[in-house]
Amino acid sequence: MPLAREADPKTEKPKKEKLHKMHRVGGWDIVIMIVLAVFALLTLYPFWYVIIGSFNEGQDYAFGSVWIIPRVFTLGNYVVVVKDQRLWYSLRNTVIITALVTLLSLTFTSLVAYAMSRRELRFKKFFQVFNLFTMFFGGGLIPYFLVIVMLGLYNNFLVYIVPSCYSVYNMIVISSFFRGIPEELRESMLLDGAGEYRIWFTIYLPLSTPVLATVGLWVATGAWNSYFTTMMYTMGQKELMTLQFFLMKLIKEANISTSDVSGDLLNQITPQTVSFAAMVLASIPIVMVYPFIQKYFSKGIMIGALKG
Repeated sequence: MPLAREADPKTEKPKKEKLHKMHRVGGWDIVIMIVLAVFALLTLYPFWYVIIGSFNEGQDYAFGSVWIIPRVFTLGNYVVVVKDQRLWYSLRNTVIITALVTLLSLTFTSLVAYAMSRRELRFKKFFQVFNLFTMFFGGGLIPYFLVIVMLGLYNNFLVYIVPSCYSVYNMIVISSFFRGIPEELRESMLLDGAGEYRIWFTIYLPLSTPVLATVGLWVATGAWNSYFTTMMYTMGQKELMTLQFFLMKLIKEANISTSDVSGDLLNQITPQTVSFAAMVLASIPIVMVYPFIQKYFSKGIMIGALKG
């Protein structure tokens, strides 16, 4: 039976000293932690300020000095927002728009990215220059508005979908990732008789989950937060209203729907506290979705930027 090896004090001592140095916190470390804590507080406090304002009675909130916790707690602001039918119309539209735009944008953009990642693509140089030209030069708002009208998209639900199906910047990011996928996988699929669409769907898309999740987060966040399209290319009908446009009207115009609100409740709320409640409700879906794809975010953008 082999004897247990005795610890060498000469080797153990340097290891202990090394571990001690690794756990030692210096003065600069403390300064950095304090600075980061201050920045975190400055970033998070506006969100907390909106939350406590949404739970505070409106008339009391108007007196000011509500900084840390609600002074007079109430759910009345949320009751008013939930009873406003415009919220549900705009929420329904925004959910549909976000889902369709994200799905279609990833589909079309990744298709173009796959083609642009191939060296044998004919006229590839022309397509590259054409795409890059559109990133740096545009016709402006008025020509774009005229194009929307000519295509029959004005005051049409498709105005949210069609112009958002493709992004040159996202195509470049995805194409850079595609170029890092081993060529042998594609060649083996070609030998088995697979076409380009099948290769794109069965090989490139499954291997590109990080970059697709990252781009999908960009697209979904942009679609969820969009209000300019509603303001410019619709007539403000509630059937076409988006959630952020509804919030903008609620904040700027202080327009509260009071048809289903009792008189006692109206005496407890103000447009400002109601707008706070609407902001909180509008942020919940994105806040719930983000943690599930956050792990892909930094990985996807770094790989998409460096590969190729």
